[in-house]
Amino acid sequence: MVQELSRGANCPLPSPVVTLSVACASPVDVSALLVAEDGKVRSDADLVFYNAPTGPGVTYLPAATGPRGVDAVRVDTAAVPADVAKVVVTASLDGSGPATFSQAGSMVVTVLDAGGADAVVFPLTGLTSEQALVCAEVYRRGDQWKLRAVGQGYDDGLAGIATEFGVDVDDAPPPAAAAPPPPPPAPVPAPVSSGPINLDKGRVSLTKRQTVSLVTTGAPRLTLVSMGLGWDPAKRGRSVVLDASVIAFDARGKDVDKVWFMSKQGCGGAVRHSGDNLTGKGDGDDEVITVDLSRLPAAVTALVFTVNSFSGQTFRDVASSYCRLLDGVGGAELVRFDLTDAPKATGALMCKLVRQPDDTWHMTALGEFADGKTVRAMVGPARAAL
Repeated sequence: MVQELSRGANCPLPSPVVTLSVACASPVDVSALLVAEDGKVRSDADLVFYNAPTGPGVTYLPAATGPRGVDAVRVDTAAVPADVAKVVVTASLDGSGPATFSQAGSMVVTVLDAGGADAVVFPLTGLTSEQALVCAEVYRRGDQWKLRAVGQGYDDGLAGIATEFGVDVDDAPPPAAAAPPPPPPAPVPAPVSSGPINLDKGRVSLTKRQTVSLVTTGAPRLTLVSMGLGWDPAKRGRSVVLDASVIAFDARGKDVDKVWFMSKQGCGGAVRHSGDNLTGKGDGDDEVITVDLSRLPAAVTALVFTVNSFSGQTFRDVASSYCRLLDGVGGAELVRFDLTDAPKATGALMCKLVRQPDDTWHMTALGEFADGKTVRAMVGPARAAL
């Protein structure tokens, strides 16, 4: 008989190995955190999600391989380290659908026992402005393991949950030691620029710091564009897991919004992050960010697109990095920038879109690097690149 729990209720874990599946009428991403007795993760590696799908005793199962065709988390309590007090299972909206759970439709967590049979079920109801929530906890109570139905929501996406449990999403670099100022550099003549090119002759391949105006003479103005970003492991290199992000700035250079894997939509829904490996167009974009230029708030005057290594791999392990701009309506590739340098850094500024006085947009290839595992660490370098 399947046991039904209400929010806040608990019960013994039905078996030492369980799978928690999260079904929702709207697309969600499921994650898990391994939390110590002090209520915090032991390190950033204790966040298990689609880009880091395994942890000690915990495995993320994507919808393609999870039970019932939805995202799930499998917990093997015998393999969970002794200093982990609980495994927290979360769900966040993936950015392709509604902005809050009040619009997401029905949602239910089903707990399957080791044999794959339904053992416990609990609906998640009464949600309002939340963008992410803690669904359930698998926790120790003495020598036993128990299950708790939680349903606690967060308005600031997965980043809010991760921060509460101690994952370092701010990624602030340590202060550098004081050093005497270097002598002033010799003046260098500024390069002569011929100004931005436009799209009249079709697809454009940019070089570093080259700019293209996103207009075609006589054609309707572009309103919907997609930024595709891709990369491959370097030859004989290990698997590379990177994350694409975008930072929105106002005219004063203040960052007003960020879209990344922990917060997949921003600017009132005008910017949306697709997630991993969803398009397969051309050479295969690893991540895609779609921008509705017509819906961007008037205060947003620039967007900077970045790629970061959340797991700490450096771009020396990466080959064939590129970004490309697609017509969001027809899907045609408009602009491409291939990044060939590969320094020992964990973040890259790929390109920027800047609003012009006539409300058109210019794209500039950047190809600059910085250290930072998350988009928040890239705000300073991105501001400097505007």
